[in-house]
Amino acid sequence: MDCLVLILCLYLLWGLFQALSLVANRGQRARPSNLPPGPRPLPIIGNLLELGDLPHRSLAKLARTYGPIIKLELGFVTTVVVSSPMLAKEILQTHDAVFSNRTVPNSITAHDHDKLGLPWLPVSPLFRNLKKVYNLHIFSSKKLDLNQHLRSKKVQELVAFVRKCADAGEAVNIGEAAFRTSLNAIDPHGSKRHLEALIQKLFDFFDGVIQRRLQLRTEKGCVRCNDVLDYLLDLIEDKNETLDISLVKHLFLDTITGGSETTSSTLEWAMTELLRNPEKLSRTQAELHQVIGKGKTIEEVDISRLPYLEAVLKETFRLHPIAPLLLPRKSGEDFPIGGFTIPKGAQVYINVFAIGRDPSTWDDPDKFVPDRFLGSDIDFRGQNLELVPFGGGRRICPGLPLAARMLRLMLGSLINIFNWKLEDGVIPENMNMEEKFGLAVQKAQSLKAVPIPI
Repeated sequence: MDCLVLILCLYLLWGLFQALSLVANRGQRARPSNLPPGPRPLPIIGNLLELGDLPHRSLAKLARTYGPIIKLELGFVTTVVVSSPMLAKEILQTHDAVFSNRTVPNSITAHDHDKLGLPWLPVSPLFRNLKKVYNLHIFSSKKLDLNQHLRSKKVQELVAFVRKCADAGEAVNIGEAAFRTSLNAIDPHGSKRHLEALIQKLFDFFDGVIQRRLQLRTEKGCVRCNDVLDYLLDLIEDKNETLDISLVKHLFLDTITGGSETTSSTLEWAMTELLRNPEKLSRTQAELHQVIGKGKTIEEVDISRLPYLEAVLKETFRLHPIAPLLLPRKSGEDFPIGGFTIPKGAQVYINVFAIGRDPSTWDDPDKFVPDRFLGSDIDFRGQNLELVPFGGGRRICPGLPLAARMLRLMLGSLINIFNWKLEDGVIPENMNMEEKFGLAVQKAQSLKAVPIPI
């Protein structure tokens, strides 16, 4: 009897939904007839149940059924997911202007971050100006070269921490070790109310740092730090950019939260794959020992002489992209892609996880094979759509240059100075490779390994 009542209620809800949809759509323009294929949506919730706990994997599975471009209804939001390099190129490069804006989650509106944070801003004069600040004054090669001593110091701190663990015979939580000087408190998939409080704490901290620096700059004999904050304060004082303290705080928020997740999670996955594939670890160490010398930290001038380390990093990005669906784009008009029409206002995701494991592009796509990148021109800087962990086009992640430098330094130093043994007698074949979806796709079970000085 209870089951019959439930079924009746569902039918009534479905009828109500249909009636409301007819009323809501009356007078609106007709939707395109040749929408991409996809699973039939349920009333009200649409295809939300199709996503599961690991949406990137669920969507990759749907792509195998419906093709490289699919449509879903996530509640009342029409969503298109692209899962091939060719179609990703259409979205990210060829027709980038049509898909340049974002669909903004409600939680991101906390503290007006959607209006002041570069990742979420619509393309506008403010967007272009902030992008210029990032590209010229923070992440340019010139600025990064000037600040390489700061990154070297952080790597030395990481190595010192690991050495203490080695002396004590303790296992290192690799992800935490990489993250320990950064902040891991923000989850844009959480509620706006919780984010309001968390962001306010960060902004209070930023205010204190900025005010202390401003005071320091007025004192006689002040020695400049010549870090990012000094560069930004120079811009504000010179009035050459439409920049103010509020924008600086939002810029720091994006840089710290995005950059820390990228480096720590990618480092953990890279170490996991190397420990799971000892022969690849040995080959990477052999290159480091030959080029750098055993037991030494890597300097940035050494990076160009380490092609196998670079191949390991690329293969990690391919198998374990930190943002496997990138951030959502929004279609500015009804637009033809792949023989179908993406309707105006639809949110658009690029499933870089599915692209990275596409058997039509990669041999043995589920295996960790860094050698595939040796002698290859494929890079992760947004031009080769087979490998776009940082996105592409005008929306490519501006922090890519910094993240790449830090990852090479940390990963190379950790395996050139230490050998590693899995904790509690775990053998490589039995390592837990399950994922946890969130701001970044992390390991569900943290990697813990015991360092042994070389």
